[in-house]
Amino acid sequence: MFEEKEKMLKGELYNANCEILAQDRTKCKVLCFKYNNTCPDEIEKRKEIIKKIVKKTKDNFLIEQPFMCDYGYNIELGENFYSNHNLIILDCAPVIFGDNVFIAPNCAFYTAGHPLDYKTRNTGLEYAKAIHIGSNVWFGGNVVVLGGVTIGNNVVIAAGSVVNRDVEDNCLVAGVPARKIKELPL
Repeated sequence: MFEEKEKMLKGELYNANCEILAQDRTKCKVLCFKYNNTCPDEIEKRKEIIKKIVKKTKDNFLIEQPFMCDYGYNIELGENFYSNHNLIILDCAPVIFGDNVFIAPNCAFYTAGHPLDYKTRNTGLEYAKAIHIGSNVWFGGNVVVLGGVTIGNNVVIAAGSVVNRDVEDNCLVAGVPARKIKELPL
């Protein structure tokens, strides 16, 4: 059972339906449910619940409800983190956000991946690749970031983009798949 969790954290093929990982997801989803059903004016209570969900936060952060993630223990939030409504993080691998990250509504970060070979995929095996986000990054609405991506510092991701490859520092990217549109001033 622990073997599948170790494989997941190493980025190897693993069985997400093993008992331990299923229990971890249920525990996390119960906390997300509590968070999402906490009154919006109960700021401190909301912060306490998020600190129980995610691996690491700094002092200043706010995630507007609703928020969903798979495990929580693979998420790190930098200082001055803000996410608008409907943030989804499939954190089978680490998802690490730098400082001053702002996320518009309906954004998703997916570390999970599935084999292209249908025979392997049909066995229930999957893999996960980490996502790293630098500091001073702004995500427009409805952005999707896929596993294995690193986004540099001082970056803007335009609304509706799908980021499937690394993004260098100081640029605007847009599109499906996202590509560099222009350099941004320092």
